[in-house]
Amino acid sequence: MNDKTQFNIWYWLLAFAGLMLFQYLFTTTQQVAQISYSEFESQLRAGQIAEVQVSDRYIQGTFRKPLEGGQLRFITTRVDPNFAEQLRQNNVVVTGQIESTFLRDLLSWIVPMALFVGVWMFAMRRMAGGVGGGLMQIGKSKAKVYVETDVKVTFADVAGVDEAKVELQEIVDFLKNPEEYGRLGGRMPKGVLLVGPPGTGKTLIARAVAGEAEVPFFSISGSEFVEMFVGVGAARVRDLFDQARAKAPAIIFIDELDALGRARGIGPLMGGHDEKEQTLNQLLSELDGFDPTIGVVLLAATNRPEILDPALLRAGRFDRQVLVDRPDKQGRTAILHVHMKKAKLAPDVDAEKVSAITPGFTGADLANLVNEATLLATRRKADAVTMADFNNAVERIVAGLEKRNRLLNPREREVVAYHEMGHALVAMALPGMDAVHKVSIIPRGVGALGYTIQRPTEDRFLMTREELENKMAVLLGGRGAEKIVFGHLSTGAADDLAKVTDIARAMVTRYGMSEKLGHVALEKNQHPFLSPTPYAGYAQERDYGDATADAIDAEVRATVDAAFERAVNLLTDRRELLERAACRLLEKETLDEKDLIALSATPAADSNIAAVRRPTS
Repeated sequence: MNDKTQFNIWYWLLAFAGLMLFQYLFTTTQQVAQISYSEFESQLRAGQIAEVQVSDRYIQGTFRKPLEGGQLRFITTRVDPNFAEQLRQNNVVVTGQIESTFLRDLLSWIVPMALFVGVWMFAMRRMAGGVGGGLMQIGKSKAKVYVETDVKVTFADVAGVDEAKVELQEIVDFLKNPEEYGRLGGRMPKGVLLVGPPGTGKTLIARAVAGEAEVPFFSISGSEFVEMFVGVGAARVRDLFDQARAKAPAIIFIDELDALGRARGIGPLMGGHDEKEQTLNQLLSELDGFDPTIGVVLLAATNRPEILDPALLRAGRFDRQVLVDRPDKQGRTAILHVHMKKAKLAPDVDAEKVSAITPGFTGADLANLVNEATLLATRRKADAVTMADFNNAVERIVAGLEKRNRLLNPREREVVAYHEMGHALVAMALPGMDAVHKVSIIPRGVGALGYTIQRPTEDRFLMTREELENKMAVLLGGRGAEKIVFGHLSTGAADDLAKVTDIARAMVTRYGMSEKLGHVALEKNQHPFLSPTPYAGYAQERDYGDATADAIDAEVRATVDAAFERAVNLLTDRRELLERAACRLLEKETLDEKDLIALSATPAADSNIAAVRRPTS
């Protein structure tokens, strides 16, 4: 309930109190004489009473002639005649006390009225907090408004996205000095779309723009425009832009724009009169209608730009797109410096070393990494966070929690040990592969019975066919070790097979790396831009015939089989090292990079390991 509604309520209450006061004053000014019962009898015997009204307790009436004071009406208490006669015989003057009923009459009016007003206010508050922000304010924008002093974030708090900061610095300069940008006849973009994967800091950098420009910041999510009532979304869009114009210069920030700006008419269940389409149409109209010179800048963020309506992205609306991508090594180092300021670190902690072991991490992932490392140090009662805590935090995030209570029988532990060492030895044998950081047979996560962690030494953006084939051989190294040592296969390589099949199919159908099928892209990317998962419910389009499909299946199978044969040959040549390393892994449960290098450098004659295991049928 707003202040205007509260003012109206108090106004009516004051008016009602004034009316009751007027009634009281008017009543008291009437010419009514309060006389005793004895005087009443005297006046009655003298014939001065014209008429009376008798009640249970009072006698009211009028005189035939006014009294000396001018009173024409009178009132007295009613007394039992027998009792009054006894009093007269004893020369006792009978008087009466008139009971004032003003307070009772006032309460009889005020209490029901106050109860009614209270129920009405309660109902209005409930409606204001109900569906859609209240029936009385259902068309109002639900944007959170942050004034200049509320936004504490600046560009100093944003790291790892230097290119985006440079692009948005121009927006800040425009908001501070709009006349300068119109000097040569140019205009600022009406809308700026921040595009990037989840967790890269799109919302943070939008708040930093508002903090740097020191202007009001209207923040709202795209899903907050649409409600169950038709027309609410369009009304909220209009109200949002009206509020921003009233406080210009200002920034409007719409997070998760894909919830509002999805392309019209796509999908099997989309109709032509959808409520979201009305809201989108109103947003398009507002973008066309407002003048950028008044100092209102529209920022929006999404991680799914491929599903946005083309009309929303045309020039004159969101005519500038800023990519906020995953940070590189230098960007990760800068982000870690920002988050490490709040943690008490040991001397051995180096942000560059941490950034080297976290390729592909976003800003949110790095913030979570620092927090996890701090919690691990706190759990072990340490005085500071060490580099070992960061290593353990990376493993915790990538591989999951350790499941030491998940007990494996001796046979399963042996199979897992040879499986993981197969991955590690193939990776160490092939050139150009990422270094093996740790091998463990301690179960982690949901279904991993063991894990092998490789850490890249640099960021990679391109991969050759040879590198992809090497990666497939590493993934199949665990299955190859089981085949060599035990003579049979287990279900432990299910995830490896899925990854290998995806790589092989991409090589054949998307990258044109099959000599038989040629340099042809037979399939499109099944994954939306910036999204790790494919569309649900949409079948992949196929632009080739059945014969080509059979050839693709054959090529994928041949590529996987070649990678598996290569892994088996590499492990066969290193059979003795595989046996020694697996036995050491069973003994220690975890081997790091130094242990693996020491095992590889140890000659076979110096080993105390028993004879090489023979394959069993």
